[in-house]
Amino acid sequence: MAWPPVLLLPLAAAFFSFGAPAWVQMWLTAVAIYAGFKWLTFATSKEARKASWSKAFGYLFLWTGMDAEGFFRLPPREVKTLTLSQRERGRRGEGVVEPRWSEWIWSVGQLAVGFWLLLSLAPRLVDSQPYFAGWVAMTGVVSVLHFGVSHVSSLVWRSCGVNARHIMDKPLLAQSASAFWGHRWNLAFRDVMHGFVFRPLAPLVGTVWATVAVFVVSGLIHDAVISLTGGGGWGLPTLYFVIQAAGVFVERSRAGRRIGLGRGVTGWLFALAVIAGPAGLLFHGPFIEHVVVPMVRAIQGMWL
Repeated sequence: MAWPPVLLLPLAAAFFSFGAPAWVQMWLTAVAIYAGFKWLTFATSKEARKASWSKAFGYLFLWTGMDAEGFFRLPPREVKTLTLSQRERGRRGEGVVEPRWSEWIWSVGQLAVGFWLLLSLAPRLVDSQPYFAGWVAMTGVVSVLHFGVSHVSSLVWRSCGVNARHIMDKPLLAQSASAFWGHRWNLAFRDVMHGFVFRPLAPLVGTVWATVAVFVVSGLIHDAVISLTGGGGWGLPTLYFVIQAAGVFVERSRAGRRIGLGRGVTGWLFALAVIAGPAGLLFHGPFIEHVVVPMVRAIQGMWL
């Protein structure tokens, strides 16, 4: 019963959203894929089988992460205040990092900024600068969901002694593309790809091809959400993730290490170029034009 929802939920989303605006189709498809993966991580977790119904409900519906083993492993009574050197253990699922007051301020600030970008600034720009407004709106969505809602839910769970690490870990500080995708950006998606793509394939085809597979599968999933609903740009999100894989291998190569890739300012600049430079392939023109801009116009009609 672990795998069928991964396929059936997106198909159901496509069926029920048929004829709806493209942005509605996009959201339903994204939520369906997310829900399928969420269920997959829950249904295959040994720790989840020992959890209460209330905590299972909390994992499935009230937390954005996908590390089921870490979430269910520690009971609330085992809250620990970890030292700074121990915080890395918390990120790896080996302990609960007690929330700091600065995290609460930061997460609420991200929510406020995200809602302002999405509900105020983007609708005011959409008539005069629709393409730019689309990017503003997407930035707002990421700020609200990835940095705001996700962080707040992590803080609430960690306050209760549950190991619910935040899915974002200061991605702007990543000094390599490997670090960015491996443990700083959207750890929920990373956990799924690592657990169900990389880990099964690595013993069969080696770590290099397993890594390539992770990026290709990531690209295909983004193509399903972005290109399918945008009605164009087929393969461009997958190409974006292939470029990411190439960037990871370049910085891990002997020549890359020799010139300082993967560390310091040089590594940071290279990672920025690899990740942000081809971002237009990921969020391509048809997606902006047919999905994001109509969504912003719908928001404009409701709020302005």
